[in-house]
Amino acid sequence: MMTPQSPKCVFISFDYALKKLLRNKVNYDVLEGFLSELLKTNIFVKNIGESESNKEHPTNKSNKVDIFAENKTDEIILIELQFTTEFDYLHQTLFGTSKTVTEYRVPGDNYVNVKKVYSINIVHFDLGQGSDYIYHGKTRFTGLHKHDELHLAPAQHKLFGKEFAEDLDPEYYILKVNNFNDHTQDRLDEWIYYLKHNEIKDEFKAQGLDKARNVLNTSNLSPEDKKAYDYVLYLRNHERNAVASSKKEGSEEGREELEKLVQELEKEREELEKEREKLEKELEEREKEREELIQEHEKLVQEHEKLVQEREEHEKLLAKIAKLKRNK
Repeated sequence: MMTPQSPKCVFISFDYALKKLLRNKVNYDVLEGFLSELLKTNIFVKNIGESESNKEHPTNKSNKVDIFAENKTDEIILIELQFTTEFDYLHQTLFGTSKTVTEYRVPGDNYVNVKKVYSINIVHFDLGQGSDYIYHGKTRFTGLHKHDELHLAPAQHKLFGKEFAEDLDPEYYILKVNNFNDHTQDRLDEWIYYLKHNEIKDEFKAQGLDKARNVLNTSNLSPEDKKAYDYVLYLRNHERNAVASSKKEGSEEGREELEKLVQELEKEREELEKEREKLEKELEEREKEREELIQEHEKLVQEHEKLVQEREEHEKLLAKIAKLKRNK
């Protein structure tokens, strides 16, 4: 007799969790686990900032969360999730990071107190060209001639707790979850699997996921929160269907436009072909006229030469007659 399988748990998507559940301090350890696995160091969330980027709306296509975190030094972590394609998304990450740096700097404060920012971007569309699913970017200062990397001076190293100049600048992480092949090789992959499928397998051991199994389980939502979450999923599916439909319509319109363009080009080619044939015919006629003119010219030259010869013979005859008259 087969043992019945336990029903599969359904977990809340990470973007909704960021908006609703993970802002509660009792759930910070879920975020801490994710950030610790990604950044490869123990992260402790101190608080989640409330800026313009954190405003909520059920139809938001993206979700941005500013997080004050603590490791060796206080730093800011900016997390953003994006579900729909935006061609200027990389520019948006640059703007968002710069805005975060300025938002959390007290006017008139020393620049030494400017916080390092980590920009973590979880995208559910094909951003750029690349087959990997986790990309890390940072500013490197490398010598043009000696190719050495710029280190901080000993006093700066002591003050900032950093070794390289690049360690002071923002760092970017892009998680292209749709590129993930679902084969988990480490604990970070377990988080990527959840971000892609909203599923946490029983064997997953990554930091934060054990707590997430309880916090993010839809069966633990209140009826009001469950209704709100279902509405968010409805809006997201509706938007995806609208995008897919617009792409299909755009493809059909594009095909019709292409066929129309091909017809116009074919018509233009035929007109050009007729014009070419007309020009070739005119050229042949002109060539024929030129040959006739050449022949007429040659004929005139021959007649002229004949006249010149006849004139010379006539002159010789006159000269001979004149000589005979003198001899008499």
